[in-house]
Amino acid sequence: SRASSSDCSARRRSSGCSYFSTGAQTEDFSVSLSQPLFIITLRFLLAIDLWLSKRLGVCACEDSPWGGIRPLVRLVEFSGHVLPWLIGTVYTLLRGESAEEQEVMLNLTLALLLDLLLVRVVKAAVRRRRPAQNRSDIFSTFFVERYSFPSGHATRAALCARFLLAQLVDTASMRVLVVGWATLVSVSRLLLARQYVTDVGFGLVMGYCQYSLVERLWVTWDCLQDLLLLR
Repeated sequence: SRASSSDCSARRRSSGCSYFSTGAQTEDFSVSLSQPLFIITLRFLLAIDLWLSKRLGVCACEDSPWGGIRPLVRLVEFSGHVLPWLIGTVYTLLRGESAEEQEVMLNLTLALLLDLLLVRVVKAAVRRRRPAQNRSDIFSTFFVERYSFPSGHATRAALCARFLLAQLVDTASMRVLVVGWATLVSVSRLLLARQYVTDVGFGLVMGYCQYSLVERLWVTWDCLQDLLLLR
């Protein structure tokens, strides 16, 4: 009876996605009282982050508790991907009817490129692996991301939301829509078990602060024309 129960549990662990898998996680949260208080606190917070992230990954695969809405959550996730934003921004920039519109789209394009660069630098410096229960699908195989911290979707959502609120949105209903979209994109990364809670939280703060840098480096249309004429 003991052997059969162990075989059944082994089959349950091997079937489906690794949503409840604990052995695949590489983090070591063992704590020794001889360690400094800062290290103990950090390991404790990371353990909470890992536990909470696994609890929120309810759409990690079709067999997850909320696996039925996984296609809808993936659609929300795709709305925060860099490709549709870059394509749409560049298209609007080229088809803009006024200099003011082209100036806004130009700076949004530069902001997206700046976000890509900064996120890539931080990910290469931190090198945090993605959650073990993250499941690769057909779309994600073309955009493989080895590292998890910070969340590029969260930084992009916060950056674009603040940019739109400051430059384009002027009604209360649209402001609610933009903030709601940024929130859903960030939550989708957790529901799909793509990243940890700290990845998304830090990404939101990082994206929010990036807009301040974009404002300081704002490129006017006249300045761009002067540079092109000088060249």
